[in-house]
Amino acid sequence: MKKLAVVAFGGNALLKAGQKGTIDEQEHNVLETCENLLELIKKDYNLVITHGNGPQVGNILLQNIAGAKIFGVPEMPLDICGAYSQGLIGYMIEQQLRNILEKNNLEKDVITIVTEVLVDKNDPAFKKPTKPIGPFYSKEEADKMATETNATFAEDSAKRGWRKVVASPKPLTIGNRKSIERLAREGQIIIAVGGGGIPVFYVEPNKLQGIDAVIDKDLASALLATQISADEFFILTDVPKVFINFKKPNEQALDVLNIEDAKKYLAQGQFGAGSMGPKVKAAISFVEATGKEAIITEASQLKNPEAGTRIVK
Repeated sequence: MKKLAVVAFGGNALLKAGQKGTIDEQEHNVLETCENLLELIKKDYNLVITHGNGPQVGNILLQNIAGAKIFGVPEMPLDICGAYSQGLIGYMIEQQLRNILEKNNLEKDVITIVTEVLVDKNDPAFKKPTKPIGPFYSKEEADKMATETNATFAEDSAKRGWRKVVASPKPLTIGNRKSIERLAREGQIIIAVGGGGIPVFYVEPNKLQGIDAVIDKDLASALLATQISADEFFILTDVPKVFINFKKPNEQALDVLNIEDAKKYLAQGQFGAGSMGPKVKAAISFVEATGKEAIITEASQLKNPEAGTRIVK
């Protein structure tokens, strides 16, 4: 049987540091990332692609606010904005990936599935918002917006500015997981769990409702990979391997990392909470649940069979 892989696109797959986020910029970035997926497609992998949406959903929220103030257009809640972002990003990935497939005489359908993810409304994360979304602001801008909108803002760990933060509950169940797996195993390329999925909860038995939160996309991707019995889980980022003592004189790249050492390094603060930390936690989650391997690497490294850092049991 062909291997089924879940590939989680990092933020730089859509928007690179310093870019404004124009459609031309994002389409170019997506094209570059998707070109690297050719290596997996040619190796006969079945693929499910996931992606982040932080800047995009943040911009949608800003457009919401501006539309309400200027034109009186009703504002949409965060879960609806997340659904918007899944559609627009899925469209970009579908189109650029289809361009690459046609250029290489490969015939596959590329299908975006707007994905709901079940969370617990009593998750303690709702009492302490931590997930950054949207653009960076100065302290003065953040304070002004917090007063006007009752939103919570926090300073970025890398001191790049202040960002809105929302709750980040634990994902419990991926919606449409059976269909995602079936379509992928039939050979179609599926785009799902965009931005970590749309968080929903049971407001009462048998009645789902969206909730104001953002699920960590790496953790949701790991859960998807687990629930569809994926053979491999790739997390793409902007560095070729996981490092300890990153950007220090004693920096060390890790070829293989077992979950015991991974947890030890996390406890030591080796992996940034807003960068590599969530990726390592997601890899641990997949490996612990399945006994299989997760790979953290840069998209361009997929050509190398020894690419990245392999997280193993």
